[in-house]
Amino acid sequence: MASCSMASAASRFLVTPNVTSNTTTVKCHMVSLPFQNKRVSRLVVRAAEDTEPPAATAEPAKAETPKPKPPPIGPKRGAKVKILRKESYWFKGVGSVVTVDQDPKSRYPVVVRFTKVNYANVSTNNYALDEIQEV
Repeated sequence: MASCSMASAASRFLVTPNVTSNTTTVKCHMVSLPFQNKRVSRLVVRAAEDTEPPAATAEPAKAETPKPKPPPIGPKRGAKVKILRKESYWFKGVGSVVTVDQDPKSRYPVVVRFTKVNYANVSTNNYALDEIQEV
């Protein structure tokens, strides 16, 4: 609810003085500060742990060798490509590659820009790797 006031929202909270888990004990202290304006109230919560944080392990983490990058897919940026998609406005036309999405799950990763615009006044389109041919 957007019209819910802070006072009605705060009435639904339950704060227990001691919360115990299997590792640490946390003490919570709640202080409410009353104001002259009944619509404004503040809630201050302080939590403190009884135990010390666990010590760092003496054995340093092993440095893993970074994985080599896979080779880039598709034509390079700026390459001239011929369009092989028959239903495209630019079929058998030549355009230049703007970007290639390197995600292998992308269906149409290659963005091609053309010099002439189609009927909708658009000069770019996305194509699959098998719908273009480098010139």
